Amino acid sequence: MSDILFNRTKIIATVGPASSSREQLKALILAGADVFRLNFSHGDHESKLKIIKHIRSLNEELSTHISILQDLQGPKIRLNEVEKNTFIANGAKYIIKVDDSLGNAVSASTTYTSLPNDVKKGDIILLDDGKIELVVDGVEGNDVITTVIHGGKILSRKGINLPSTSVSAPALTEKDIIDLEFGIENDVDWIALSFVREASDIDNLRKRIEKAGKQIHIVAKIEKPEAIKNIDAIIEATDAIMVARGDLGVEIEMEEVPLVQKMIIDKCNKAAKPVIVATQMLESMITNARPTRAETSDVANSVMDGADTVMLSAETAAGKFPVQAVRSMAKTIQLVEENRSKIYYKYKELDPESELFYNDSLVQTAVRMSQETKAEAIVGMTQSGFTAWKLSAHRPQAHMFIFTSNKKLLNVINLIWGVRGFFYNTNESTDGTIADIEQILKSHGHVKPGQAFIAMASMPLKKKQRTNMLKIHVVD
Repeated sequence: MSDILFNRTKIIATVGPASSSREQLKALILAGADVFRLNFSHGDHESKLKIIKHIRSLNEELSTHISILQDLQGPKIRLNEVEKNTFIANGAKYIIKVDDSLGNAVSASTTYTSLPNDVKKGDIILLDDGKIELVVDGVEGNDVITTVIHGGKILSRKGINLPSTSVSAPALTEKDIIDLEFGIENDVDWIALSFVREASDIDNLRKRIEKAGKQIHIVAKIEKPEAIKNIDAIIEATDAIMVARGDLGVEIEMEEVPLVQKMIIDKCNKAAKPVIVATQMLESMITNARPTRAETSDVANSVMDGADTVMLSAETAAGKFPVQAVRSMAKTIQLVEENRSKIYYKYKELDPESELFYNDSLVQTAVRMSQETKAEAIVGMTQSGFTAWKLSAHRPQAHMFIFTSNKKLLNVINLIWGVRGFFYNTNESTDGTIADIEQILKSHGHVKPGQAFIAMASMPLKKKQRTNMLKIHVVD
């Protein structure tokens, strides 16, 4: 593993025109990126495959385990083309049509054919991230008649949000299903599902992945009011959560977003589910070489709140300073993690009735022991990733290293707070395995003679069952 800056809180960098070359991807990894997001709202499969091949070759070159996150577009509702310099005034009547007509100052058309069936009188329609607000007066055939509350300039292909409407569109569109097949075929590590509304959306996606014979982990993107109402069931059903503040901040009152963000992070931490905070984290760096004070505070507060991962979107996809954006985010994370002790050591009361009680107890004991002994590291042996997820949820200050013969898992866990992975595929005795681990960690400079690390494993090792052994090991 190369000498790359390692923070516990991970960074997702979105890949786009500004960052898709192999050279730029390498620079982003060296600056601190842990996960690359491929946004399937843009680009074609040929360009995405090229990026995937670049990432995998860089993992080989740098001995890294950069994770690939496929972000499906979901039922994003948009306007069709609109005449240039089209403005609508406050109080004017405006028609949203379900056809492909060119928009103007009187009407515009939408890609979403179910709009007339979904909306009702009094519903709000927001255009272009809420810059324009309409209220529905009624429906005449396939035309939705509205009154303009807040007018302005209307642009082609901008998004439509329906915060007070129960949208009937499925979470997986026809485009998503085609993109999903591509992601499965190319063995991406994570798939993000957009506009999740309930747990069944996750279940449907998981069934499709399992039917294809793959194990790909799922991120549920929270950007709808219905998702907030169903958040507990969604957290239970998914592998990770993304607080997608862009559409979320349009679908609910913007002032509510910070409270919703903190609530979701807290629930995910307690459930041992990774949580990502996304959108506008360093947005000024799309055009500026330095972030604003408010943006830096936003990143720092997300780390202090307990986010596993923070995400850059247009900053790295299309911005002028993609590498500087990652570097700035990484430096902010580093300073928080070095100076804010309250982010570490999160314990909880375990359920004796749980079938995982003994395993959970062992993991929590390992973290407590690392705190009391000031151990340099906690080492886990795992095939499923259970140990990684559970260890991370307790936020130990000791470094966490996961050793596994499951190569796919190494990339998956790179999204999880504090965890780094090593490939290890030897059926040694327990003592022999710990001796091997010591040499590997020493060779990478992670431990030094006289320091202690806590080893966790399953005995007997060959059975590869749940973790049931704990040992303090002092490095020779």
